[in-house]
Amino acid sequence: MARVLHLAEIVLWVRDMDRALAFYRDLFGLEQISGPQLRNRFLRAGPGEGPVPEMIVLVPHPEPEGEFPTDKAQRVLHHLAFNVSRSQYDDLEQRCRATGLEVRGGVHPVLSDVRTFYVDDPAGNEVEVIGPA
Repeated sequence: MARVLHLAEIVLWVRDMDRALAFYRDLFGLEQISGPQLRNRFLRAGPGEGPVPEMIVLVPHPEPEGEFPTDKAQRVLHHLAFNVSRSQYDDLEQRCRATGLEVRGGVHPVLSDVRTFYVDDPAGNEVEVIGPA
């Protein structure tokens, strides 16, 4: 039976590429691996296996005007999560607070020896940060 090696990419619609890049690249430190000639921005989110890294891909929404649903029940994506090291967890939480993001605490329902917090990206997608306790 075929087996998935790892998650290759999550693709997100964005209406404001600059704000999305400031969030994912600048705040979370994801490396942009696509050149400026591409409309879509590919960001390395993890090492992956072999030649395929784990990526977040930011894609300009075909309707640049308008708002994304603010009601979480109307969204297609519930949330995505980043695994960070124990040494980076507190720093990232403080950086999120310093940028004015609402930082919400949480308890992981399955992993017992971790800490989690949640923030929303510029499009309203919930982003969880998970690190060792």
